[in-house]
Amino acid sequence: MTARQWLRQQPLIYLWIPLLAWMGLIFYLSAQPDLPRPATDWLGDVIGMGGHAFVFGVLAVLWARLLGKRRHPLLLAFLLTMLYALSDEFHQSFVPGRHTDPLDLLWDGAGAALALGLWAWFRRRSSGD
Repeated sequence: MTARQWLRQQPLIYLWIPLLAWMGLIFYLSAQPDLPRPATDWLGDVIGMGGHAFVFGVLAVLWARLLGKRRHPLLLAFLLTMLYALSDEFHQSFVPGRHTDPLDLLWDGAGAALALGLWAWFRRRSSGD
């Protein structure tokens, strides 16, 4: 048995730990009162939007990996990602120097949808369907 085969037989290590670690990273970043930003406002906005899309896109794919063969795994992964995004915005409302922003949820959802679409496309392509 190869190390990869053994790892795939350990769902706690292979599926849950990456998901929980990524959620912990998002929580940690949300708890920072002041994240570094570029000097120009428009560049900071672009990086912020892209950051939200990337971080929550990865979270959505990690959920999709975990949900695997369940019914409607991509929809469920999207909904769980958005639930975490909502909780993230709520969490930020308690952090000094941070605030909630409904546009963040839009970028979180866009990143999650794009990532899940790419995930589904790659999976279909690799399975030969």
